[in-house]
Amino acid sequence: MIKLISPGQFKTIPWKNGLGETTELAISEHGTLDYFDWRLSIASVVSNGSFSDFSGYDRNLILIEGCGICLTHDDDKKDNLLNILDKASFSGGSKTVGTLTRGAIKDFNIMTNQKNISPEVHCLSSHQKISVTVLPDTLYFAYSLSADMGVEASFIEKAIIPMGSLLEIHHSQQPEKNEYSLHGSDIIFIKLTTNLKK
Repeated sequence: MIKLISPGQFKTIPWKNGLGETTELAISEHGTLDYFDWRLSIASVVSNGSFSDFSGYDRNLILIEGCGICLTHDDDKKDNLLNILDKASFSGGSKTVGTLTRGAIKDFNIMTNQKNISPEVHCLSSHQKISVTVLPDTLYFAYSLSADMGVEASFIEKAIIPMGSLLEIHHSQQPEKNEYSLHGSDIIFIKLTTNLKK
């Protein structure tokens, strides 16, 4: 089954460290800033500084606007995000400092509870078609940066997901409703699998 989450449904909330604001696109049921299974958000970074402490969570961070940012983790490991859809994966418990390359940026964040969720994140810059077989205990999301995204399935007419809206796909008890294809460019595609053995 598919669900469209439009920008009008997004929420603006403060960063955990109070140094800025983030746009929350979606969060796990009953999730809060202090505890959640997964959260998808977009943040504007306008100055250099430390990231919030999210110990116990994995972070996937993707550059979606601007000229780049360098992330330094625990004064050692570095991730240089210079091109749109460049991605960094790191522990939310790391001491992470962001240094802007040239001016403000926006990033897309996928944060997942290390005990409860296994994430897969793919960034597709060129026009591609994605085939999705929806599995139980798994959520799928897709977000397009630069154009509308098409969704096709045997049981529905072709659907158009407007640029900047979030598509959610979840498992149906009807097998024929678990096969989809998406097509577009500049897409962030996310698969979140629940860890059944906790």
